[in-house]
Amino acid sequence: MKTVQDDTGKRYLLLKQAEQASLVRDPDSGNECYVQNDRLEALEESPLETAARTVSSPVRTLLTSVHDEATLGLLCELETRGPLAIRTVLSAYDFCESDLNGRLAVLATADLIGETEIAGERGYELTDTGKTALEAIRPTEEGTTASDRRTGASEDDP
Repeated sequence: MKTVQDDTGKRYLLLKQAEQASLVRDPDSGNECYVQNDRLEALEESPLETAARTVSSPVRTLLTSVHDEATLGLLCELETRGPLAIRTVLSAYDFCESDLNGRLAVLATADLIGETEIAGERGYELTDTGKTALEAIRPTEEGTTASDRRTGASEDDP
């Protein structure tokens, strides 16, 4: 499988190539269609990367930057409690200073959190990217996530 793009810039996954036209799949919708070969150009992007683009950018960033529950929990606490000073985080949660600094650096580099000042001390708060990512994956009072609301699924669905 390869990633291709048509003459409008739309990316597809190449399923089957024939002499004049190729069968392609739209990674966003899953729809398959034939496109004339002279309208297609092969791209260097992995087909798996193309498929991953169907997930919103903030959620992709969250998934690729947060590698454990403690780091995810830190983001959730920043969402719930608001900006937190470093001293508050160190005293309230189970992080050593070097471990916390490493996690904060990764999250800041990913633009999930940003540095701020709280009562004259260095602290961190969620960025818009961080807020959007958590909103998309956290259930609402109705038990659905933002993604579920777009697709019509619910927490009880298999």
